[in-house]
Amino acid sequence: MTDEELPELPRGIALAWGVAANPQRGPKREMSVERIVEAAVELADAEGIGAVSMAAVAAKLGFTPMSLYRYVSAKDDLLLLMQEEATGVPPEDAREHEGWRNTLRALFEAQVLIYLRHPWILSLPITGSPITPNSSAWIEAGLEALAETPLSETERLAVALAMTGQARWYGMVIAGYSEQARSTGLTPDEVTAREAALFDRVIAAEEYPHLRRAIDAGVFMDERDPFRFATERVLDGIGMYIEGLANGQEPGPAQDWLGIDPAEAAGDKRYREAQKTVREAEKALRAARKVERQALRDAHERIARG
Repeated sequence: MTDEELPELPRGIALAWGVAANPQRGPKREMSVERIVEAAVELADAEGIGAVSMAAVAAKLGFTPMSLYRYVSAKDDLLLLMQEEATGVPPEDAREHEGWRNTLRALFEAQVLIYLRHPWILSLPITGSPITPNSSAWIEAGLEALAETPLSETERLAVALAMTGQARWYGMVIAGYSEQARSTGLTPDEVTAREAALFDRVIAAEEYPHLRRAIDAGVFMDERDPFRFATERVLDGIGMYIEGLANGQEPGPAQDWLGIDPAEAAGDKRYREAQKTVREAEKALRAARKVERQALRDAHERIARG
């Protein structure tokens, strides 16, 4: 492509990379994109993403909303820049770890901390890859960690994205528990205990035998972290795959990653219809069991009343 044929950078991305045209005029020299973004992040950290508006940010800075639009022309651009600012760059000490696994784990931990410091990031919709400097730096760090492995470039990116996804999911859970503890005044352990008690109250062995067995085994009160356990097992799987490549095993085609050809499964109408039938049957069974439990409760109440 020639320069003329290349797509124009959206203004938010151009601002993030520092290549957007500066406003022709502004209210005062004290105003800048950086100050606007910093004020918006402070507002989101203190009151949540719902408190962020062009008017609210302008008021925090002591300017009019129209003044902000000369620098950041749309709220979506502001949200992108806020995410970029709050995300920051990977910590330097992550590169000091030995081996791809330890480095990826360090990057995972660092990303989780970001979500705990700025939980509002988790409320922002994912509309595609954030093509910004800091977000690109996190991908770069993941790829660098895997650079000496026999993985292909596509596989390295897949692994880096998988760990990013694990961190985001873990961050959502931890941030949710923290918010629940804050709003209720309970400690995180007390929130967990309350949830365990609620599960114990509503889960019947007849309908959910495996979940009931897990509850009776005390899984919800287990001090071990199930999310970190799962993350380590993801790393185990990646390690086994890397070891296989190092030992000369040929990587399979794309469908082997999943054990099924996605295109074939998606195009099989009978398969989809069978799945739908199973879901409907399961729904009907749950409804029948609910009616049965209610009938038993009614019967017990009649007996108790004499």
